[in-house]
Amino acid sequence: MTPVLVTGAAGFIGHAVARRLLEAGRPVIGVDNLNDYYDVALKQARLADLEPLKGFSFHRLDLADRPATARLFETAGAKDIVHLAAQAGVRYSLTNPHAYADANLVGFLNVLEGARHSSARHLVFASSSSVYGVTPRQPFSERQSVDHPISLYAATKKANELMAHAYAHLYGLSVSGLRFFTVYGPWGRPDMAVYTFTRAAFEGKPVDLYNEGRQQRDFTYIDDIVTGILGVLDRPAAANPDFDPADPDPASGAAPYRVYNIGNNRPNELMELVRLIEKHTGRTLDKRLKPHQPGDVFATYADIGALNRLTGFTPKTDLDTGIGRFVAWYRKHHRV
Repeated sequence: MTPVLVTGAAGFIGHAVARRLLEAGRPVIGVDNLNDYYDVALKQARLADLEPLKGFSFHRLDLADRPATARLFETAGAKDIVHLAAQAGVRYSLTNPHAYADANLVGFLNVLEGARHSSARHLVFASSSSVYGVTPRQPFSERQSVDHPISLYAATKKANELMAHAYAHLYGLSVSGLRFFTVYGPWGRPDMAVYTFTRAAFEGKPVDLYNEGRQQRDFTYIDDIVTGILGVLDRPAAANPDFDPADPDPASGAAPYRVYNIGNNRPNELMELVRLIEKHTGRTLDKRLKPHQPGDVFATYADIGALNRLTGFTPKTDLDTGIGRFVAWYRKHHRV
């Protein structure tokens, strides 16, 4: 069985995807540069969780390194690629913009070139719900215009979609993009609200609630996300020579390229997240209400109809259950 190449394998979603593939008996070649955007020890712990599993191999590699990335694709023998490596975070893009150009633009171009020259069967890559910017229309649909990003991070993700479509059109490369909404769960990112609020609850520290806690997010549990990713991976995008350019349906197109929302389809207010963290930790958070933060969107809410029609994707984990599982993992991982 040919291996699956998973970039960002030491990251939150990459680790979960790699583990599910390995448990299903599919070999995985993991790639990550282990950068210090957040605690490297957590990334190393995720890798340590994967290393005992049969079929896993790992390359520490910066995908912005063109010769090294080309060599990886030449030797890997992978026909399926799940590209999750990226510089994440909206707020960090305000202070370190060049990191986004290197990882999200140069790195992605090198992956596209590698997939093209290795005749990949299917490339699935991470986009983001942030591409929708500020819009009153809810839920977000792939049919909407995404031409007005409000952060550099969002702009790089929109650029990834355009780059991927160009490669699909020019070279017949089958590519599917997934616009992730807020993903949470065990092994999650420590820069995201679920993790930071839980840490604050146990450490007795205050938390800042931007937009006075009225923001809404389409929180999606990691196990549901992985099911969606692998459902798409096993259904390569196909060209449609009979495509009507007037049809805005993202599940059709002339090139073998598609883009899908992947979310929970049930947004929750930040204050509801706070309540559930307080419930499962048994602690009361010290809440500091703050104004809106530049670059943040007020609400995210996913229309997942296209993904459901393709794969049957239906998230099964409610926020209460998911937060309970995350807090249980946090207690074990941090020994609290």
